[in-house]
Amino acid sequence: MVPSDQEPRTPEAVERDRLRFIIITGLSGAGKSYAIKVFEDVGYYCVDNLPTTLIPTFAELCASSTRQIRRIALGVDIREGEYLKPIAEILAQLRARGYSTEVLFLEASEEALVRRYHETRRRHPVSATLLDGIRAERELLAQLRELADRVIDTSHINVHQLKQMLVELYGEQEPQQGLNVHLVSFGYKFGVPYDADLVFDCRFLPNPFFVDGLKVLDGRAAEVRRFVFDQAEGRELLGRLRELLAYLLPRYQREGKAHLTIAVGCTGGRHRSVALVEELREFIEGRGLNTTVAHRDCDREA
Repeated sequence: MVPSDQEPRTPEAVERDRLRFIIITGLSGAGKSYAIKVFEDVGYYCVDNLPTTLIPTFAELCASSTRQIRRIALGVDIREGEYLKPIAEILAQLRARGYSTEVLFLEASEEALVRRYHETRRRHPVSATLLDGIRAERELLAQLRELADRVIDTSHINVHQLKQMLVELYGEQEPQQGLNVHLVSFGYKFGVPYDADLVFDCRFLPNPFFVDGLKVLDGRAAEVRRFVFDQAEGRELLGRLRELLAYLLPRYQREGKAHLTIAVGCTGGRHRSVALVEELREFIEGRGLNTTVAHRDCDREA
């Protein structure tokens, strides 16, 4: 029975609520084409480079389709040309009609994009001069980036890590109880992870890099972990981080936070930060929370 102050919802309105649109966009070479393949693998109906002015009509067709198309990923990029200009208005139309709509923007540093283009020997879609093309495209897509609900920087992650991230964010998985914690070790010389909720700096700890026999190892090795935590400063830092997380984690859960990214950094991201992340993994898993780990810079050359 419908309450008197609430009108019955039409079947069309119910169908609209079930439709989910992900607009995948970003810089050429940042991973958009690969991301579309991942979305296809997890069950999205994917269309690349559909003219943006046709998106509202396409949405109506999907809503009325008997094929049960309910999760849709659309690739939009610089090839759209003039069709990119009305994108803000088109997104507003979709949302006004009741469709769940999200813009995912993929980007990367100039260095990473140049390296990828040299590896693939592809021509940049904006300019024959690679750096000019990258910079021009970044400027042309600036407005679209501002509209993004989520920005992923792929500069320091490989395709396997990107796939894992997208599957965790957009795949239909069995709901997991409680908070999902993602631990990341990184090197400050390569930049702080853009998506970290909490960042801890352990560069004040003695560095195994300067110890004979330890330089070639990383923080997953027992010898490195012993070096870090056999010293008073290492033990104290680990203890204080455990104490802080024991306080914070249940409060994030109580707030209803689903995902928490904790980043731990040292100079190169190979020894101290990796050792700390491995210890924190054991601590957080011991509290019954789903935990994933990424050692972002562990395999980089020193």
